[in-house]
Amino acid sequence: MADFSESEWEHRRISVGELELHVVLAGPEEGPLVVLLHGFPELWYAWRLQIGPLAAAGYRVAVPDLRGYGESDKPEGVEAYSRPRLTADVAELIAALGYERAHVVGHDWGGAVAWMVAMYRPEVVERLVILNAPHPRAFAKHLRRPGQLARSWYMFFFQLPWLPEALIRAGDYRLIRRVLHDEARRPGGFSEADVERYVEAAARPGALTASINYYRSAIRDSWRSIFRPPRPESGDRRDRTVRAPTLVIWGEQDSFLTPPVADPGTRWVPDLRVERLPSAAHWVQVDEPERVNALLLEHLGG
Repeated sequence: MADFSESEWEHRRISVGELELHVVLAGPEEGPLVVLLHGFPELWYAWRLQIGPLAAAGYRVAVPDLRGYGESDKPEGVEAYSRPRLTADVAELIAALGYERAHVVGHDWGGAVAWMVAMYRPEVVERLVILNAPHPRAFAKHLRRPGQLARSWYMFFFQLPWLPEALIRAGDYRLIRRVLHDEARRPGGFSEADVERYVEAAARPGALTASINYYRSAIRDSWRSIFRPPRPESGDRRDRTVRAPTLVIWGEQDSFLTPPVADPGTRWVPDLRVERLPSAAHWVQVDEPERVNALLLEHLGG
């Protein structure tokens, strides 16, 4: 198999609706499409250890900076980061690349977006892979439990205006640096050069508020379902079952998510496989890249 190195990856700006996303592309243009979606506070570079192996296996790999992140456009306002906008970005990116369907892989917030794409735009998802990102409905249930609620305090802190941004910027983005270093379980998982790329991305004008607006929008949309189950006559009655074959890869040492959150159950995801990695934490694709890559290739190959 060919070896695709970073020097061979293409950087392109691609229009999706009314904005442009910065996208890194690798692998043969005729290969099956895999879209990799990063989390918070990251950018496309979060998948640096997966792009090459996937491309070398014959996949066309597309790795966007999500809207608001990195070099992608950063629309203003909380509503710009609502579920319909985020899911449309992925569906329109797949179409812009000349495909009808793609394998969709997401970690953290990218995993949340991937879940939503599979639920609301199932026609564009071939196979789904989720890394340390809870299913939205399962997460709403777990957030009513003290253990997970305590770990998710920051989601509610992020609802405040300007203060979260000020805290993250303090001390030359000390909080981002600490979270990356402390949560990684593989020695040297994040080099100083890696961390600087994350900090530089977060420091771009508008990027920090945009990334926090994901949390602001999500909490506003799901406030009722988090704290009390919806009444039978309320809410969206349409079937939101994830029909795509789904692999969940879960680092069990995650400081932000309790282990039970990993498995949404077959009620919402009938074709489900959960692989727990006991020694990995939240940055599971950095902690155990070889194992994650092997699982990805196995699942995507069917």
